[in-house]
Amino acid sequence: MNTADLSGPLLASVSRSFYLTIRILPRDLRAPIGLAYLLARASDTIADTADAPADIRLRYLADFVAMIRTRSTAGISDLQREIRPSAAGEVCLIAELHRCLDWLATLPASDQREIAAVMEKIIRGQTLDLQRFGKPGGIIALQSAAELDEYTYLVAGCVGEFWTRICLQHLPRYSTMDATELERLGANYGKGLQLVNFLRDAPADLRDGRCYLPADELLAAGIAPDSLLREPSAARPVFDRWNAQARGYLNDGFRYIESLRPARLRAGCFLPWRLGVETLHLIETRPPLANSERIKVPRSTVYRAIWLAALIAFSNAALRRCTHQLPVTGFR
Repeated sequence: MNTADLSGPLLASVSRSFYLTIRILPRDLRAPIGLAYLLARASDTIADTADAPADIRLRYLADFVAMIRTRSTAGISDLQREIRPSAAGEVCLIAELHRCLDWLATLPASDQREIAAVMEKIIRGQTLDLQRFGKPGGIIALQSAAELDEYTYLVAGCVGEFWTRICLQHLPRYSTMDATELERLGANYGKGLQLVNFLRDAPADLRDGRCYLPADELLAAGIAPDSLLREPSAARPVFDRWNAQARGYLNDGFRYIESLRPARLRAGCFLPWRLGVETLHLIETRPPLANSERIKVPRSTVYRAIWLAALIAFSNAALRRCTHQLPVTGFR
């Protein structure tokens, strides 16, 4: 089947930044990683389409993971009829979902297994999110650090593991590091990027009734989750703790990148790392809970990250030098 329009224009329509990363990758990796991203964006669209009631979205998440598991498109027309996103790229993605599933069936069996395994975990995380936060009402918070860690692993940490295993399958000399340690660092790297997203989007999540800062830590700091929007400064100790955790995970991401051999993979892994660090800097200088303006890395920073990715692709010395110019410290 011709998948050029799926891995090209469709992918670009749902994520310009990840599309750039995909184009950097060696050709053999573009199909499994690009398709996995499209499937994950599709499940995210199912979970986030607010026009459909939560129970309908939960049903179609379960149906979608079954389609991926069986490589079947049975029931896809019902999903496409009831899940109607508003963003143009997501509309196209849902409309082309049957072709994405057909594409999955053409990949090597090992790639199919890895994609199915990571999608099981991602959809498990999305299902938990809907079950916890799907009912309207006041602000609902995760109960503990363990719940937050589980969720960041399911929706992002497992992606770092998936990326690592796929790359090791296709590129035996992918890294200088032991595979087990590399998977651990990859999982932490993914969790770090997700934590950055949580911290950046905290005000919007609170307005939607979601609080990813653990309730037990907030209560220990003397604030209830439903008071956060009125008294954001009271949550600063908890916010700072998870900011430090994100920094530590991104440091593991740096170690991950440092171990890689292929230049294109180093560049591809560096891009989200650099943008994550830059976002962390903005979070630290303009704490989201105390500011109404949504934090967003400027386009000039994205262009600079692309330029730096080319610079560090062939040299750990260049990678280390670029960290000395970072707006935040603490990265090796």
